[in-house]
Amino acid sequence: MVEHGDVRVVHKGGSKINFREPALSTDSRFLLCASGESVKVFSTATEECLHALQGHTDLITGVLLRPSNHLQAYSCSLDGTVRLWDFTDGILIRWITALKWAKSNRVNIWCCFIYVWTVHLHVCACTELFQLVAVHLPQCGEQLVEAKELSAVLSNISSNPAASAFGREVRIFRCLEVYFFKKHKSYSFFLKKDNQKGGKNTFTCITCHPTEDCIASGHEDGKIRLWRNFNHRKEYTYSTLHWHHSAVSSLSGTNLLSGGVESVLVQWRYNQESQRDFLPRLGGAITHISVSPDGALFCTSHSDNKITIIQSCVKVSAVIQGLVKGDRIRTDLMIEPRSKALVLNGKPGHLQFYSLQRDKLLYNLDIVQQEYIHESGLEQFEVVMAAFDASGSWLATVEERKQKAPELELNLKLWAFDDQKQSFVLNTTISAPHEGRITALCFPHVSDGQTTMLVSTSRDGHFKAWQLAAPAHTEDEGPSWSCDFLGAYHSLVPECCCFSADSSLLAVGFQEVVTVWTPASWELLTTLSQPPGAVRDLCFGRLSCSKYLLGATTSRLLCCWNLLTCSLEWVTSMDVSLLLADPLSENMAAFCFEAGSTDLFVFKPGEPRPLFSHKALCSGRVTHAVFVPREVMLESCDEASQWLNCSHLYFLTQSMDLLTFITKAEEDKLTASSKQLVVSDDVAMTPFHLLLGKHRDQLENPQAESRLSVEPIRQPSSSAGINELLQMPAHVLPSASFLCSMFVQSLLISVNKPRSVKEEEMESEKEEEDSDGEMESRISRPEHMPSGESGCAAPALTKEEVRELRRLKKLDHSWMKGLLD
Repeated sequence: MVEHGDVRVVHKGGSKINFREPALSTDSRFLLCASGESVKVFSTATEECLHALQGHTDLITGVLLRPSNHLQAYSCSLDGTVRLWDFTDGILIRWITALKWAKSNRVNIWCCFIYVWTVHLHVCACTELFQLVAVHLPQCGEQLVEAKELSAVLSNISSNPAASAFGREVRIFRCLEVYFFKKHKSYSFFLKKDNQKGGKNTFTCITCHPTEDCIASGHEDGKIRLWRNFNHRKEYTYSTLHWHHSAVSSLSGTNLLSGGVESVLVQWRYNQESQRDFLPRLGGAITHISVSPDGALFCTSHSDNKITIIQSCVKVSAVIQGLVKGDRIRTDLMIEPRSKALVLNGKPGHLQFYSLQRDKLLYNLDIVQQEYIHESGLEQFEVVMAAFDASGSWLATVEERKQKAPELELNLKLWAFDDQKQSFVLNTTISAPHEGRITALCFPHVSDGQTTMLVSTSRDGHFKAWQLAAPAHTEDEGPSWSCDFLGAYHSLVPECCCFSADSSLLAVGFQEVVTVWTPASWELLTTLSQPPGAVRDLCFGRLSCSKYLLGATTSRLLCCWNLLTCSLEWVTSMDVSLLLADPLSENMAAFCFEAGSTDLFVFKPGEPRPLFSHKALCSGRVTHAVFVPREVMLESCDEASQWLNCSHLYFLTQSMDLLTFITKAEEDKLTASSKQLVVSDDVAMTPFHLLLGKHRDQLENPQAESRLSVEPIRQPSSSAGINELLQMPAHVLPSASFLCSMFVQSLLISVNKPRSVKEEEMESEKEEEDSDGEMESRISRPEHMPSGESGCAAPALTKEEVRELRRLKKLDHSWMKGLLD
């Protein structure tokens, strides 16, 4: 058995961008947010991701701008390090390993705060209790820093980062415990858990006015309390504001901003709290609110993994949408064959198409086509199942309403891909396709665009084959789908179905019996027996293993049948929660649940030894995964990673984290590409270099441009200075007037250099032309004429005669001198 070795599980694509509060740059041009193991830098104008700051090896839990340098930012991670970045150039400046003690003591870092005055880093860490710790950052120029001065500030604080904030005199407020750093004192203020009307007074978030001594706290009952005069334990006062009907989830800003599940941003005027401004219909519930330092932009994070950028609470200027993850995913993870996009449940009643390569949402497809009403307890249609055919020409969806079987409403919809609209268009709607809930949906594996069949199974004891038929009437616009065959087996309930790789066989699992049918005639070919337990998942082998059929049962068994002998080939004991096959190889993946966590086994059905295994992959069950074909195949020779050569494997954890596997070679390649901006022998890899790269190549390889030059033109002797100049960030350079003269001098090339053959020939031709011109002028206009011919001009020479005179002039007449002597 091959262990995971150099294969690592990472967040790659589809990570949460609403996990922590984002940060806006001082000039409001950039937005920074934690996204898995990287920090993403977005443009607030174009919504595009400019940089992905990579270096952490675990989940990033906080991002904050550096107060002393507005072009730098800190990030902290569960890997126990804090890193300093130049986010405009995407360069890692320094990383602090002061938090190794966190790893050894099983402490999780979830947030960081920066001091302007004392240059301290404050990190909340978690064992059984949460604690606020101050870390002194040494002032040195080294990239790797180990900070050793640690001091505890507060103990037993809230695990919610929104429950801590800084005031203008560097004070931390946790719930209503006010800590004064200069005095090293703390005052505590308490509220009863429940007020007289039954409302909940529990603190949910807190913020401080940046210039005034005022604290705003949000509560579960939707109220906001403004605390003043808290310098004295017994003389404090507070006033109450109320608009939200449920818990306040975030507070921020000089003019107080608040948000909650209503998805409405409320702006309260300071000292004029009765005047409020509203920005409604922002999407999902608001989880975080950030304000740029100049106050020009606000941004709100939402529960649907979205960040909205707002101009002064007036209008939405940009929306950065991540992969939408609700409370649960009802559909499988699918790959749309045309765009290679990941498809799954998105907004209520929609399917989302998400590009894993670009890490960007492409579009949402409205399946239900009804307005969604945000009201708890209201039963509405939701998409529970979807499937694509092999060519991406057809999409089948199932939507249902009401969970109780007698009142269940079902719709089966078939969507055709429109080449002009580049999207799917509804073709057929089938109301009540089955009398019970649909359990499986699959297309045959036909890649030539001739898909004409769809199979669905249901708890009503039947499976149906739907056929694409020509229009019955001439007025119909095109073909539609209708039921072609109804199958059953001894009144048993079918739970799953799948087609073979060549679509010549259909396997349907009827509880403890697996039936094999031929779609050409709908003849039952055989039944396959297996040990007791209902079959809940079926999967055919691929390529050389196409003769095998595998099934997972509820009795914690994985069975493999040989279709040539119609017998059980092998069986092993494991609780398989998900079984799937790689479409480009013989490999199969089985996610197994054991002792509260999920294990992964990758194997070939015809080989007894697994290719790869990973114990305790994640906590909970994995019920959604997909193989994503690679654009360029890997050429890995490592036995532990060969199964990743053809496809990526993505899976969704129980906590809605989208994870995948990455090899050491891929990780090294990404690390090398991220260092291209700072590591170069000649010139920094900057946009300026890319523009002048062609000219630089011509200087280094002059023979490619011209074979006549004697030697290549040498670069200026001060190219090292130019290299250093181009690599340095703009904000740390001296003024342009100081650098201008030195920079121009370094570009000058000495004139004392050998001339090329081409230059010498051009100069010789020019001299000859000047000499010939002088000769022609003398011949055509003689200076002295005989006295008897003063009235007649000498006859002009033709061009041939002038050319002959030139030739005679160039001849060597020295031999005549020898004859005369």
